[in-house]
Amino acid sequence: MVRDIMKDPIFLGRKSLPAAKEDIGAARDLLETLIAHRDGCVGMAANMIGVSKRIIAVNDEGNYLLMLNPVILKFSGPYETEEGCLSLSGVRPTRRYKSIKVQYETVDFEKRIKTFTDYTAQIIQHEIDHCNGILI
Repeated sequence: MVRDIMKDPIFLGRKSLPAAKEDIGAARDLLETLIAHRDGCVGMAANMIGVSKRIIAVNDEGNYLLMLNPVILKFSGPYETEEGCLSLSGVRPTRRYKSIKVQYETVDFEKRIKTFTDYTAQIIQHEIDHCNGILI
């Protein structure tokens, strides 16, 4: 189900709780909402649809990826950039990393560790910031 976009900075500024099996429906809603906004959005965190759980959805060069409980294990290659957000107006400066190693769980709760680079890495960093209550 496509959900409304949360724009309340107080809600978005809260740290999200770990995702569990009962949150799979919210994960699917998040993916459907991202796909519905694909013309102007490349990633979303669950708090952007009003669900305070550590779930993100990312457009990885045309392939959609759902990540539950993502954590950045390692990062390298810092650079300065600007980002916008569907939940917030305007564009803000931020520091990102060219390469990140992420541990996450699939919707089947299988653990994965994968390295992402370039724009996909930037999207994931933005969405993990959302999970951590960091507004960029």
